[in-house]
Amino acid sequence: MPDSFYAGRTVLVTGASSGIGAAMARHLGTRGARVLLVARREAALEAVARDVRAAGGEAVVLEADLEPPGAAQKLVDRVHGADEAVDVLVNNAGFGIRGPVLEAKPDALEGMVTLNVLALTVLTRLLLPGMVDRGRGGVLNVASIAAFTPAPQFAVYSATKAYVQSFSEALWAELDGSGVHCTCLCPGPVATEFGNRAGVGEGFFTSGLPAQAVARDGLKALARGRRRVVPGLWNKVQTAATRFVPPSVTIKTAQAIMRRAG
Repeated sequence: MPDSFYAGRTVLVTGASSGIGAAMARHLGTRGARVLLVARREAALEAVARDVRAAGGEAVVLEADLEPPGAAQKLVDRVHGADEAVDVLVNNAGFGIRGPVLEAKPDALEGMVTLNVLALTVLTRLLLPGMVDRGRGGVLNVASIAAFTPAPQFAVYSATKAYVQSFSEALWAELDGSGVHCTCLCPGPVATEFGNRAGVGEGFFTSGLPAQAVARDGLKALARGRRRVVPGLWNKVQTAATRFVPPSVTIKTAQAIMRRAG
């Protein structure tokens, strides 16, 4: 990826304590970026911060839970209060819960929508003006291949990721000519801590890409100003197929996959 896009820039990464977010932070360290690491677990963030510094970057730990209402605004207030000018925003934080909607706890569904949709949207809205004023920067929003098909047993999660994809691609067009890019990263299954909270068995991830490869593809796509990136050949085939296969078939297929995911 072009080193110049990240070198010396300040990049805020949410969900940076593990998985794709941590892998992105480490890649950014090798590019000489200043990385603001955001997640709930301070000890895990400190470990990632050490890796970023060892790779040649700078790292600042910002322990924060973005799930409660108003948390995104509070985080931006902290960042601006510390005189940090964010050049790149990576909205990676999110979670899913496998199971029927009727069996889900309402507060868990509310938290999922708040984190996956509302926090991402508010952070983007609050941090974009500075990037546009400077005429450079970017927003990388992490969606999922689940964005392409309604997924029974994963209904709310797939709906939130469909929002992220639609929002990101519309924003990509709105930002045309501004010097700022918005890219939507749509990974397939990745073996991270996501599965533990989602209630998805380890076997679901056997054919998935490693977090490091997904992180690299996402950061490279943002640096090149791409609208969307789907890492992995099989994932590309699956998402492309949704344009030609009847929705009734893709929904039934998604349902069968999620039933076997436990």
